[in-house]
Amino acid sequence: MKRTSRDIRTANRYEVLRQIIAESPTSRQELAAATGLSLATVATLVGELLDLGMITEVGFEDSAGGRPRGLVAVNASGGALIGVDIAETYVHVELFDLALNVLARAEEDMRPGESRPEQVVGHVAAAVGSVVAQAGVEGARVLGVGVSVPGQVDRDTGVAEYAPNWDWHDVPLLDLLTEHIAYPLHLDNPLRACAVAELWFGAARGRGDAVVVNLGTGVGAGLVLGGGLHRGVSNSAGEWGHTTLVLDGRLCHCGNHGCVETYVGAPGIMLNLRELSPGSTLLHPEDQTATVRALAHGVAADDPVAVKVVRDTARYLGAGIADLVNLLNPEVVVLSSWVAATLGEPLLVEVREAVARHALGRPLAATEIVLSPIPTDPVCLGAATFALEGALRSVGQRAAARRTTPARSRTAPPS
Repeated sequence: MKRTSRDIRTANRYEVLRQIIAESPTSRQELAAATGLSLATVATLVGELLDLGMITEVGFEDSAGGRPRGLVAVNASGGALIGVDIAETYVHVELFDLALNVLARAEEDMRPGESRPEQVVGHVAAAVGSVVAQAGVEGARVLGVGVSVPGQVDRDTGVAEYAPNWDWHDVPLLDLLTEHIAYPLHLDNPLRACAVAELWFGAARGRGDAVVVNLGTGVGAGLVLGGGLHRGVSNSAGEWGHTTLVLDGRLCHCGNHGCVETYVGAPGIMLNLRELSPGSTLLHPEDQTATVRALAHGVAADDPVAVKVVRDTARYLGAGIADLVNLLNPEVVVLSSWVAATLGEPLLVEVREAVARHALGRPLAATEIVLSPIPTDPVCLGAATFALEGALRSVGQRAAARRTTPARSRTAPPS
C-alpha cells in the first residue's frame, strides 16, 4: 500500500514521541540522531507535540560550550491511554498516563464457555469502566483504548476475523465494543502488542531484529525486523504457533495436526502432564493457570514429574524456536506472556539447551534468548501504544482537514 505524505508525517510524529517517552528528558539533537530525521523535521514535530500538550519543555542541558540545548519530556498528565488484553481465560485492562506508567488495573475472569462475543464484550466494558473510575480521570483525557484479541484481526475494520480457540469468524468486535465504550478504539492481537512492548521498553529495545514468543493459552511470535514491527501483507505475520512441529500430531483448534501450540501452549502443557502422570496432583483439569503454577512450584521443589514436564515442553519449544533462529537470524528471542513468566528461569534454561541442539551454529551465536523483563502485562502495554498511535493519526487527519478547508470569507454571512 502506497503511503501518503500524511502517513509518513504521522509515523514520524509517533516515532519522535516514542523516543521522548523512552528517553525523557531529551534534546531535539538527540531525537534527530535517534530517529534519523533531520533536525528541522524534528523541531517541527516537537513543536506539534508541544501544541498538543503531549510533551513539555523542561529547561536546558549543561553545555561545555556553545548554545545550551533545550530539553523536552513527555507530559505524563497530558492524556490517558487504556490497554485491553483479551485472553482465552481472562480480560485484563490497564490505564496508563502518557509516560505509560500504570495508574489502574482491573481483571475479569472468563470461565469455560464464556467466549461468545457478547460475553467477552461485557467483560471488557466492565473492566474499562473500572480502571477509569479507579484512576479518577475525566473521559476527555482518555485518548483511546487499544484492544488485543487472540487470532487474526483486521485493524482497519475492527473485525476479529478468526480466533481458532473460540471458533470466532468475522466478529465485528470494535462495533460491538462501541455500543458500551465511548472512547476511540483500536484493534490488534497479542503478538503485535507484545512485540511493541518489548521494542519500546523491554528486551528488544535498541535491537534491529527480534522475535517475541508469546506463550499463553495460544502461542505465536511477534516479529521486529529492521527496527520496526513486522505485520505482513494482511497483518497476519507471526502465526508460528500454527506451524507444524509433529507430523500427524495432536489435533489443533485450527483444524490441523501437530501445531507448535498443541505442545507448548497452556492446554498442551496440561496434556504433556496428563500423558506422563494422569493422576498427578499437579494437574487441575479445568484450570490452566493453576496447573502451570503448580508445575512451577513443583520444579522449585524438585518434583520429578514437574521437572520432566517442563523439560519435555522446553524440548518442543526449543525445536520450534530453533526454526525461528535459523529463518530470521534475530538478535534476541524473548519469551513473553503468562506461561513464560510463571515457569520462569527453569523453562529458560531448558529452552536454551534445546535450541542449541537444533539451531545452526552461526545464527545461534548471534542470538540471545531471554525472559521478558517487562514487570507489567506486556499485552496491555503494547495495546496502549496502539491507542497512542491512533490518537496521533487522528490529530494528523484533523490538521489536514483544517489545511484543506477553504477559509471563510470575511464578508460572508454567518451560517
